[in-house]
Amino acid sequence: MTAPYTTRIVTAPQPGGPDALRLEETTLAPPGRGEILIQVAAAGVNRPDVIERMGFYPPPPGAPKGLGLEVSGTVLAIGEGVSGFDIGQSVCALVAGGGYADIARAPAGSVLPVPEGVDLVAAAGLPETVLTVWTNVFEAGALKSGERFLVHGGSSGIGTTAIQMAKAHGAVVMATAGTRDKCETCRSLGADHVFNYREDDWAEGVKAAGGADVILDMVGGDYVAKNLAVLNRFGRLVQIAFLKGSRVEIDLMGLMLKRQTITGSTLRARSNEEKAALAAAVRTHVWPWVEAGRVRPLIDSRFALADVAKAHERMDSMAHAGKILLVP
Repeated sequence: MTAPYTTRIVTAPQPGGPDALRLEETTLAPPGRGEILIQVAAAGVNRPDVIERMGFYPPPPGAPKGLGLEVSGTVLAIGEGVSGFDIGQSVCALVAGGGYADIARAPAGSVLPVPEGVDLVAAAGLPETVLTVWTNVFEAGALKSGERFLVHGGSSGIGTTAIQMAKAHGAVVMATAGTRDKCETCRSLGADHVFNYREDDWAEGVKAAGGADVILDMVGGDYVAKNLAVLNRFGRLVQIAFLKGSRVEIDLMGLMLKRQTITGSTLRARSNEEKAALAAAVRTHVWPWVEAGRVRPLIDSRFALADVAKAHERMDSMAHAGKILLVP
C-alpha cells in the first residue's frame, strides 16, 4: 500500500483577517476510489476563501482540510476506478477544500486537462471561475447569442471570465468596475459598454444601452432593485454573492409585469456528480474557446504559498484585476 503523502496546507484556526492564516504540515492518505492527487503548480485565490477565513463559509462535510477551491498541476496518484488520466499529466481541478497546498485531493470528475496553449500555473485561474460562470450565466441564466449581458465586478476573476465567455457566445456585453484602469481592462477583454460605478450612473447607462437580458451580480444590497429596473422583459437576474448584503427590500411589481426571474446558486456544496457534469459541459463548450484564445485566465499577481497572507491582503484591498494565484 502506498505510504501517506506529506504536504503543506493553509488553515484559519481562528476567524479573522489575513494574519489569521496558518501554514501547517499534514499528511494525505493515498487517493481513494474515484479520486486523484495533484502535485500543485498553483492555486487560485477566490472571494469564498476570504469569507471562509472570516468564519462565515464553513466547508461542506467531507471536504479536505484547508482553504483553496481550485488548483492546477500534474497528476501525482490515481485512485481505483479512475480512467482517462495519466501520472504526470497536466491538469486543473475544482476542489472542495485544501487547494492551498503542495498536494491537493480532487474527485476525478472535477479534474480537467489543461487546455492547449495555457500555461500550467495560469491554468489555476480557470476551474472555479469558468464553472461558476457556466452554471450561472449559461445554465441558470440561459444566455443566448445576441442577448444583452451585464456583469458587476467586471474586473474580478469571475467578471473577467464572464465577459470573455459571454462575448465568445455572441452576446452584447456590459460591465461595471470601480476605477478607470479596471474599466479599460473590461474593454480590453471584449466588453461593449463599461460603467465606472464610482463616477457613472451605471443603471442609466445600461438602460441607454438597451437594458440587460441576463445579469450576473455579486454585489447585492441596493443593486438588486436597480438590476430589476434595468432588466428587460423575460430577463434573468442571477445572484452569486452579496458584497453589500443579502437582505434587501424590493417592489416585485416590476418583476411580475416584465415576467422576470431571480435565481442564484453556490458551487462548493454541490455533489461530486453535479460538479462532474459541469466539468464535462465546460470541457465540451468552453475549452474550445480557451484553446482558440477567445477566453483566457487573466492573472493579476502571484504569491508564494508562504506569503498567503499577502495574497489575501491583495484580495481584501479590491485593487486586483483578474486572478490572484498562490505558487507552492
